[in-house]
Amino acid sequence: MSGHADPHHEDFQLKDTNPLLGEQWPKGAAVPARPSGGGGLAGWLGVDKPSSTYDLVEQMFFLYVRVVKAKDLPPNPITGAAMDPYVEVRLGNYKGTTRHFDRRPNPEWDQVFAFSKSRVQSNVLEVFLKDREMLGRDDYVGKVVFDLAEVPTASRPTARSPRSAARRRGRVRGELMLAVWIGTQADEAFPEAWHSDAATVRGEGVASVRSKAYVSPKLWYLRVNVIEAQDVQPQQAQAGAGARGRAPEVFVKAQVGHQILKTTVVPAPTLNPRWNEDLVFVVAEPFEEQLVLTVEDRVSPRKDDLLGRVALPLTLFEKRLDHRPFVQSRWFDLEKFGVGAAIEGETRRDLRFASRVHVRACLEGAYHVMDESTMYISDTRPTARQLWKPPVGVLEVGILGAAGLQPMKNREGRGATDAYCVAKYGQKWVRTRTMIGTFNPTWNEQYTWEVFDPCTVITIGVFDNCHLGNNGNGNGGGNTARDARIGKIRIRLSTLETDRVYTHSYPLIVLHPSGVKKTGELRLAVRFTCLSLINMVHLYTQPLLPKMHYLHPFTVTQLDALRYQAMGIVAARLGRAEPPLRREVVEYMLDVESHMWSMRRSKANFFRAVSLFSGAAAAARWFNDVCHWKNVATTALVHVLLLILIWYPELILPTVFLYMFMIGLWNYRRRTRHPPHMDTKLSWAEAAHPDELDEEFDTFPTSRQQDVVYMRYDRLRSVAGRIQTVVGDMATQGERLQSLLSWRDPRATCLFVFFCLIAAIVLYVTPFRVVALVAGLYLLRHPRFRSRLPSVPSNFFRRLPSRADSML
Repeated sequence: MSGHADPHHEDFQLKDTNPLLGEQWPKGAAVPARPSGGGGLAGWLGVDKPSSTYDLVEQMFFLYVRVVKAKDLPPNPITGAAMDPYVEVRLGNYKGTTRHFDRRPNPEWDQVFAFSKSRVQSNVLEVFLKDREMLGRDDYVGKVVFDLAEVPTASRPTARSPRSAARRRGRVRGELMLAVWIGTQADEAFPEAWHSDAATVRGEGVASVRSKAYVSPKLWYLRVNVIEAQDVQPQQAQAGAGARGRAPEVFVKAQVGHQILKTTVVPAPTLNPRWNEDLVFVVAEPFEEQLVLTVEDRVSPRKDDLLGRVALPLTLFEKRLDHRPFVQSRWFDLEKFGVGAAIEGETRRDLRFASRVHVRACLEGAYHVMDESTMYISDTRPTARQLWKPPVGVLEVGILGAAGLQPMKNREGRGATDAYCVAKYGQKWVRTRTMIGTFNPTWNEQYTWEVFDPCTVITIGVFDNCHLGNNGNGNGGGNTARDARIGKIRIRLSTLETDRVYTHSYPLIVLHPSGVKKTGELRLAVRFTCLSLINMVHLYTQPLLPKMHYLHPFTVTQLDALRYQAMGIVAARLGRAEPPLRREVVEYMLDVESHMWSMRRSKANFFRAVSLFSGAAAAARWFNDVCHWKNVATTALVHVLLLILIWYPELILPTVFLYMFMIGLWNYRRRTRHPPHMDTKLSWAEAAHPDELDEEFDTFPTSRQQDVVYMRYDRLRSVAGRIQTVVGDMATQGERLQSLLSWRDPRATCLFVFFCLIAAIVLYVTPFRVVALVAGLYLLRHPRFRSRLPSVPSNFFRRLPSRADSML
């Protein structure tokens, strides 16, 4: 372990759990009573299981109070002006308040308060109406009292209940409209409610503790084909001085937001340069930015003169939904810059600008815009909704809770953690509510996603909320605070059996500069339901990505740059939501730093590749034992098989397929019973040298000393990162080959096993010469009969899972 103490390997294992999920509750089962006792809560505790679709979580009960509005409130008795009303909801020691309105006799709040059943300390709910005072104590106007034994239980209560009068000393002082009911976390009011679990949070931090579902912005590729420019004049010619001077060395710079791309510099100086180059950007709906094209003159290696500029709204360009080569090109006049532009503005106001640029641009809707690594991709659909196919399944995830979380910060001299969970699949992100000050949070929230391709991955991460305000919560809640990473897991849907509920506790593993560390466990309930078995089986023969990725592919370098830009756009948009999903969270979920060089990852990928040859080495040792007659019976059987295959060569192929069929059936007994999880040994995290970890957590560029080392070290990391990716890809292909018969993807292995059986039968009854002739003619067929899309076997193979899902 290179100086590190060996961690207990069992601590990093997946554990089976047995939660009391909603679908397992017997009818009429009562909710267990509170340990603190307390009579008069029969309406709260002795209820039947509510009708709910939340069957993958443990049911949790809440007392909901919706403060709708008030009317006919009296004026302030001292000033005679309208009061500044607000409502205070109190249950035992927990107190929640609505916002106040200035001088409004008929205020409308429509705010919801939720009090957890497990923390009820009173049999009475009190609702106070108060008048906010600038100086002194707020004036008490009246109150309404509810006995919890009389509060109804409803899974979907009506939005408005009968009005209740707010009274003071027997005299009616206006009316207050309330809705009070007992419900579960499946209630539609749950996400927007103020929760008693977060009663200590104040101010702006209240919004950051709520649960929320987000939708990623709709991303497009903007393809700009810069064709040519016309009548480009250098600045000295525009000014009239030296009109016969040098011709400009021109290039075009295109900018969308923070993305900047340039064409090559025209090598031969000319006034009418031609490029015919494609520049590709990532843009998001709604299209807020503009495409800014500038024509510049390379005066010297360190100086460029701006000759013309045009700003184009993105809504100007058409949306292309297929691989049509023709998109209408257009000429755009350039605004001139420099001295010549000023003179022309004074002397030639009546003439149009002569310089212009010829551009063909479109929004590509037939690509899938990558915002995550293809190894952990969660969505493969093209941008244009018209090209989407029907969903093939439904993914349901119950985020039950976590256990054994580590303290992530200090609060009042003690360690504390305010944990929340984020899940990302496709365009939908979800965030649970924040559980304040507990190392064993219980969320019990269930979320659902449509599945369009089972060969995709859902990512679930746990974070510590550091934006809870300045009341002793978090790290001050300032703009510099960053939500800390507690850990994440990934689950590939194709490794899940259909309609089976997986209830496991996943280890949360994080790599620190000091080594690998387990930060807790995350308890989940996962179910993948198939909607169309035929469509799902058909998907295994289709390309993983839309056709445009194969008809007009991007280069590897181009795809990496576009993915980085897409990540930035997604992080910026989600960071503007309420509550915001902050940039550090989005980057961690999308593995923004996965392309960086790491000695640990390179070693892990190398040993993944080496382990693939262990099977070949074992076969070689077995054959060597046969040759040396170490097992007489086995050697005799091999001799008999050799004689049969020599006399009947047509039996070679069907025997091979039949043998693989038998291996597949035999391995079915040893198939994995749980989804793959983070593997510290596979990731080479347990044996990493301290110097390797220091290199991995070093900044890029490096922060170490000596300028020469900077340049060489960064170059080495950049090149080695490519090598790391290639080695990882080689290992992935070999592991996919292994997964053909390992039942990691039950549907894929089932398809392959039955294919082997059918192939064996067909080859048994078909003469070998016919098979060889057909295979040879197929392999040597004319290019006219070849498709530009990948073949069916290639598509099937690329969809197979690999052990990359278990890499840290």
